[in-house]
Amino acid sequence: MELFREWDLQLDVDQVLRGQGADPSVIRERNPALVRVAEWALVEGLPLLQPAVLARDLVVEKVTHEKLIIEGGATLSGSLIVQHLAGAQRIVVLLCTIGSQLEAVVSELIQSEAVLGLALDGVGTAAVETLATQASSMFEERARVKGWQTSIPLSPGMLGWEVDPGQRQVFALLDAAQVGVRLTSGYMMSPNKSLTLVLGMGENLTTQGRTCDYCSLKETCRYQDHYPALQHT
Repeated sequence: MELFREWDLQLDVDQVLRGQGADPSVIRERNPALVRVAEWALVEGLPLLQPAVLARDLVVEKVTHEKLIIEGGATLSGSLIVQHLAGAQRIVVLLCTIGSQLEAVVSELIQSEAVLGLALDGVGTAAVETLATQASSMFEERARVKGWQTSIPLSPGMLGWEVDPGQRQVFALLDAAQVGVRLTSGYMMSPNKSLTLVLGMGENLTTQGRTCDYCSLKETCRYQDHYPALQHT
């Protein structure tokens, strides 16, 4: 198991606005004041980030119907898992988090200054998404050095891999306490600005599409074009 804490999360105001569910171009045209709030949130929020990634590289032993069996007898199950990881020789399981400090400030601020609190929360959303992209790219580069291919990053909750059992399976493979993350009884992560991912690697792994193609919000999401690092052909 590997733990990475040194990350350079370069965020911009547009990412903060998208993190709040807003369209940056619309906000800039119709409500410049919210842009200034996002700028404030970026300055205040960056020092509160505590980015960490916990990773575990595992051998894939065999594939059965909708189930991936990995070393030690652990399993990952779901149609999405088999669709993208059936040809993988290894998988990397990732837990990405920005810690609890920003979340604590947001919880306090939102009671009295909701606009500021929501903007700061947008920083957290943008940060954890950027962290997950950087972590995936790091392991994709490791695979490329070996002449291997990688799958798209898969996350519990995507179409074909339900949150339950997906999150239980992922947390069974990691010592999440190392990065201060726990799984609640409702299969939510705390701190909530955390993401889990699985990436397949192999010599002849073929994967097409984007992570966004398998998101339950794909029909309504306006920001699918902002995740080029997660696209594979």
